[in-house]
Amino acid sequence: MTASGEEQRVTGGFIRSYVITGGRELPDADDLSLITLVTIGPDQELPARPSPETVAIWELCSGGFLSVAEVSARLELPVGVVRLLLTDLIREGRLLRRAAPPPAQAPDPRLLEKVLHGLQRRFA
Repeated sequence: MTASGEEQRVTGGFIRSYVITGGRELPDADDLSLITLVTIGPDQELPARPSPETVAIWELCSGGFLSVAEVSARLELPVGVVRLLLTDLIREGRLLRRAAPPPAQAPDPRLLEKVLHGLQRRFA
C-alpha cells in the first residue's frame, strides 16, 4: 500500500513491453493466432538497425517454421508484443506465415458406420 500522495512504483515488465512496441496498439488475435506458423522469407536479410527482439526473432525463425506461441515463449515476451513484432516483419515481406489449419469437422456418422460394417465383414 502507498500512503496518500505517494506514488506507487511501476513494474519493469509493463514499461519494457511499452518500449518494445513503441506504445503502438497491439494487433488483433485474428491476424496471427497462437498456432500460426512463421519463418524467414527466401533471400531476406535482417532489417537495418534491428531491435534486440527483432534479432532474436530472426535467429529463432531462421531454423524453419515456428508458431507464434513458440516464439513468444522462447523470447519470454507477451504474445501481443510478439504479434506486433511479427506483423511488422510480415508487412515488410521479411517473414512468411502459414495460416492455421481450419478446425476439424466431425465425419459423417453414416460413413463411419459403413466403414465399420465393411471391416467387420472383411475381418470377422
